[in-house]
Amino acid sequence: MDAPDDHGDHGEHGDHIEGQVIDEELDPEREARRRIALAQIRQYPDAALKMEARPVAEFDDELQSLVERMKLLMVEANGIGLAATQVGVLRRVFVFQRDEDEIAAIVNPEIVERSDETDVADEGCLSIQGISVPVERSLEVTIVGKDENGGDVRYELDDYASRCVQHETDHLDGVLMIDRTTPEARREALGMLRPRIVLT
Repeated sequence: MDAPDDHGDHGEHGDHIEGQVIDEELDPEREARRRIALAQIRQYPDAALKMEARPVAEFDDELQSLVERMKLLMVEANGIGLAATQVGVLRRVFVFQRDEDEIAAIVNPEIVERSDETDVADEGCLSIQGISVPVERSLEVTIVGKDENGGDVRYELDDYASRCVQHETDHLDGVLMIDRTTPEARREALGMLRPRIVLT
């Protein structure tokens, strides 16, 4: 997931969190690394972003390598979440910044509980650079699945982590933040994206 806006959560990071992205000024070297990472992440309107990922059956070295690559890309791209579909791999796995000290992977994730209370906040996405749109999400969720080694995981999340895992789970279903925003915000975002589509 990408960086934050005025309505985003600040959380423990102290920087603005917006969906999948941390919004902060970077020094030139760090910005160069961010751009290299983003070049390896599929960008809208890449077809992979609209495809549904398949469940993971084997917890092997290939999966662990994928997870390690995704964690590195997420950090280098200055994100707090990244789904496998965003690197062109149609497998149900994503990584996210669980807290300040841990980046977790969830394989075959399933959101099993959502709070009735919701919140609307601006989200960004590592695959839709420079765009933020308001999205309504549950404030708290419980998500279950496996880690990259096949062990059971269960996370009860709130704040930015809750929003992030909802954003990432959407990615695995081929759903983007612009599919979940208001009609007005969607029109505005698509208007900004169209010139880029022509260029590619």
